[in-house]
Order: sequence, then structure tokens, then C-alpha cells
Amino acid sequence: MNKEPMSQYGYQKLCTELKNLKEIERPNIIKEIDIARGHGDLKENAEYHAAKEKQLFIEARINDLSQILSNAQVIDPQTLAHNKVSFGSTVKIRNLDNDKEFIYTIVGSTESNPSCGLISFGSPIAKSLIGKIQGDEVTISLPNGENDFEILEIFYKKIEFEK
Repeated sequence: MNKEPMSQYGYQKLCTELKNLKEIERPNIIKEIDIARGHGDLKENAEYHAAKEKQLFIEARINDLSQILSNAQVIDPQTLAHNKVSFGSTVKIRNLDNDKEFIYTIVGSTESNPSCGLISFGSPIAKSLIGKIQGDEVTISLPNGENDFEILEIFYKKIEFEK
């Protein structure tokens, strides 16, 4: 399976969540199931069924996180040259049709948050920008059709992810 780029911050965030699920949430839900089991008939025990459902969710999330982390390729974008658009680059672009400017930072898929300007390296916008240099014009296919953009600036900016 292919490795997926991820920042050190994103990797640590997922490791922390996985540790919490394994060391705190999993043992707590086992206790909850045990307590609910003591309340009698399991067929009609809503507390027991809710706890079992929560346990399934926790186990599924543990499996998902384990898979994501095993395929992670941790990259420190600060060490990369940002003379071309690459992973971790922050890019300022201008729509040539309406002169609107946008700023995007290219991150791993698990770290993306488009409303905050963090776009996945696999998104159509990022795919169109990667490898380009300042001054290049690119055509990007968006839901409203193709749009032409000019790359105004490429730089590294440390990202503060929301917690």
C-alpha cells in the first residue's frame, strides 16, 4: 500500500487519539458493559445495547487510526524548499476571471479542512498546483467549471490545526 504524506503535528494528533482510545475509552466501555450486564435481561437492556454500540465504534476507530498511522509518511514541510508548490506549501492564488484571491496550504488527507484553507494533497486544486512555480497560470476544474488562476506566492507557514 502507498504511503500517505502527513505532517508531524497530524501524526502526533492521531497517535494521541489512538492512545486515548486504547488506554482510556476501551477500558471504560468494558466497565460500562459489565455494569449494564448486571442490570438483568440483555434483550431489553438499552444501557447494555448502547454500550455495545459505543464499543463497536471505538474498536472501528482504533482500527482506522492504526491503518492510517501504519501508512503515514511523516514529512516536515519546514525542511522542504518552497520555490515550487509541494506538500506543506502555502499558496496564494488569484482567480483570473474575477480577481478573487485565495490562500491554501497543502496538507495530508487526514489533516485537510477546506474551510480553514487546508486542502488535501489529493484534492483537484492541490493536484493542479503541485510542481508549479510563482507566476504560473493553471486551469483548475471546480464544481462550477474550469477556472484559470495565477500563482501569486508560494511560502511555508506553520499551521495551527484546530484541536
